[in-house]
Amino acid sequence: MSPKSSTTSYAAVFIDFENVYYFLKNHFQDPPDLNDYVLDIVRTLREQLGRRGLDCLISYAYADFEQLATAPQGALYLMGVSTRNVLGTNHKNAADMQLCIDALEVMYTRPDIGTFVLVAGDRDYIPVLQHLRRQARQVLVAGFRESVSGDLLQNIGAEQFLDARELLAPERMEQLEKRRTNRLQAAEESRRLREQGLPGGPAPLPARTAADPEAPGRAGSAGPGPRAGAATAPRSTTARPSDEVPDFAPVRRLSRDLETRTLSFMLGEFQKLEAKQQRRVPELWLGPFMRLLTDELPELPDYERRDLINRLRDAGTIRIEKREGEPHPFSVIVVNYNHPDVIELHPGAE
Repeated sequence: MSPKSSTTSYAAVFIDFENVYYFLKNHFQDPPDLNDYVLDIVRTLREQLGRRGLDCLISYAYADFEQLATAPQGALYLMGVSTRNVLGTNHKNAADMQLCIDALEVMYTRPDIGTFVLVAGDRDYIPVLQHLRRQARQVLVAGFRESVSGDLLQNIGAEQFLDARELLAPERMEQLEKRRTNRLQAAEESRRLREQGLPGGPAPLPARTAADPEAPGRAGSAGPGPRAGAATAPRSTTARPSDEVPDFAPVRRLSRDLETRTLSFMLGEFQKLEAKQQRRVPELWLGPFMRLLTDELPELPDYERRDLINRLRDAGTIRIEKREGEPHPFSVIVVNYNHPDVIELHPGAE
């Protein structure tokens, strides 16, 4: 390929339509006319690329369109965007794979196209974007900052990122934010009423004590957790002597939403394992849990997810213990069920 290809004025745009669609649906509390928001983003993106002197010769949109509430194919066609109907599972993987295949095909068959624009942001796209850059192609990523993998953003550089919030009219973004705020406030009010013991609220539960570290608790909702069974610690061949078990750090209340979200997700994994294995689970294997946390917080780079675990440890909500095992040593997470933030999240109950 010509090393000057990235200086051409031609671009190819690849839109992970369902990625953006389901982010809007979940983050902004299922707003009406979801397709219209995605179409507005695509339309404005093409206009902005035109102002940069880029002519979008190729534009593809990927989704399992039959699963969307309304069909946007006609509107996309009128904008010059070809649709790729991909039968997906859990709105993931199939569209990603087809998009990567098409991007590579365009790269190898169209040396005149120097700029590749990806509307999405899963970390799974990192290898193909790195390959495009090695072939002297300019790579841009557009999406909502909350839904773009921090690892991907770190890889391409912030200057190559186009914020989808700036691709929507201010009044449209204001509508979305207002809806999200109202829905979250209503949910918080409902939770508060349940905690006051009104009909339908949860019964108070005893916290685990140091004398009974495996007493069951009640886990708060933590969202989806695929491969939850993998988070169980393997059998250790050499248990740590009791006098070497570390204490929890001094108790400090969590101050960041991400810290609380991570703790809630962690407690949910305990609940899932206890329900699946029909026994009390005193610890989680750290390595597999970090992979689960990558799916839960894809917008963060790896180092920020590790920092969240360190913050939870320093606040006394958890401790990390080492185990000797086969074939390698491993680390596990142990939760402090007497910590006030853990108690408020209602960890594990039967």
